[in-house]
Amino acid sequence: MHPLKTLIAITLGSLLLSNAQATPAAASVSSSSQRIWISLGDAAYQQLQKLPRLKARSEASVAALASGPAPALMPGASLEGAAALEQVHLVEVDEAGLADLSEAVHQSLRRCGGYLFHASKEDGLRSLQRLSRPRQQALLAASKPSYVIDQQALVTPMLSQMQASNIGQTILDLSAHTNRYYTSSGGVAASNWLKTRWSNLAAGRSDITVEQFNHPGWAQKSVIATFKGTDNASELVVLGAHLDSIAGANTGESTRAPGADDDASGVASLTEIIRSLVASNFKPRRTLKFMAYAAEEVGLRGSQEIAKSLANQNANVVGVIQLDMTNYKGAANDIYLFSDYTDAGQNQFLSQLIQTYLPTLKIGTDRCGYACSDHASWNAQGYATSMPFESSFAADNPYIHSANDTYANSGNQADHSLKFARMALAYAVELGADGPAVTPPADKTENFSGNLTLNQTRSFGPFKLKAGGTLKASTTGTGDIDLFVKKGGAASTSSYDCKSDGNTASESCSVNSATNTEVYVLLKGYSAGSYRLTVTYTPQ
Repeated sequence: MHPLKTLIAITLGSLLLSNAQATPAAASVSSSSQRIWISLGDAAYQQLQKLPRLKARSEASVAALASGPAPALMPGASLEGAAALEQVHLVEVDEAGLADLSEAVHQSLRRCGGYLFHASKEDGLRSLQRLSRPRQQALLAASKPSYVIDQQALVTPMLSQMQASNIGQTILDLSAHTNRYYTSSGGVAASNWLKTRWSNLAAGRSDITVEQFNHPGWAQKSVIATFKGTDNASELVVLGAHLDSIAGANTGESTRAPGADDDASGVASLTEIIRSLVASNFKPRRTLKFMAYAAEEVGLRGSQEIAKSLANQNANVVGVIQLDMTNYKGAANDIYLFSDYTDAGQNQFLSQLIQTYLPTLKIGTDRCGYACSDHASWNAQGYATSMPFESSFAADNPYIHSANDTYANSGNQADHSLKFARMALAYAVELGADGPAVTPPADKTENFSGNLTLNQTRSFGPFKLKAGGTLKASTTGTGDIDLFVKKGGAASTSSYDCKSDGNTASESCSVNSATNTEVYVLLKGYSAGSYRLTVTYTPQ
């Protein structure tokens, strides 16, 4: 048996633990204390065991592969962490002590949260069972995007219009609240302020709605802005950040917790994306949802409720990205992609987006452990998630979860956040502009040009080919360019319907189809050179 399968088989046996197998501490738990269920990874579990106030009782544990293999890295990227086996534990604790756990995890592990809240033991057991199964069996038959990058004409002008000063002002506005803790009046006020801000940005657009998601268990509401897709609205793309803030174990109304970086910076990045999309009158084919989650700092509660709600509706969420802390550059690389509890294919897509639209940025890879931010809520439901982060995890902002998490301690500027806002806008437009084929044009010609280095590839499409028609792709240029064309899915050097790979940059390839379909084109630099690609649709 494979070692991973052996480990899972052994640890799944603990799901059958009875109350009689509980730790001795369970017998002394006071009945007057609110008892809740959480799940957490090994490292956070070790911190929990040092906190007698929580009176923890273990119920079950399971080993799971965090997310599969780490994503392939683009040139210049560095691997600082890889997905690995992690033991995840289901534990019953006193809710009053959760702030102590959050503080211990932050101080000792330099991570936010580190645990998932569960509404019941049964809910927690279901969560652990999902971890033990391959992700593709977890829930969905969600549409897998082609991850073709072909919206340069839309994206590039938008990126140049985005401003760090706009992001900085939103950070200042949000961090001006005394705190945004999920049960505080400041947390409620921040939610109301953001709903008004996003509603004002969307004014005049009937296809954009802004609403608050009510959470029955606490006062703060999540905020959701929805750009309804034009012809492919049932497929959803989610971009998230968290609205709440925290400062150690003190959660009173007067506690100063500005949360400028954690996570006003992420919410501010989303706000600038919304502003830029509206200013450019962008109307996506897929539906885009921008979400500012309540109650992230206390077990990812807000995002869990939203993700579960959509999963229960069998929502076709094709991709999720989380921006949790974007404005503190603590390490050498600009953007770090976490490889655990995320989707390797989507992570690779983000790397390609950065290489295409922000080629001067350096990409790193790291991991943050179980339940480190809201992407984990979506991953638990089987959706493809990514978590781009401001630094390597060991070098994140030392001021978070304190009164010192201020805009001033990020240098009174939002230049680092602007990188994330631009990357996430490219993500939103590229995924939002894609989807099933619509009625193709009768005939059309498109031209593209650029440069390719040795072994570099570049994808184009989808091109909408009419039934009975022909699509011809041809190149001219310098060096040696190879050409690949495929119907119905992204082309690669090993998957194509037609290829042309002579020893020059002059190549030509044609395909025809009996039905309406989508066609994709891939160019590869067999040697470095320049290209001009012409794609022509021929009517029946």
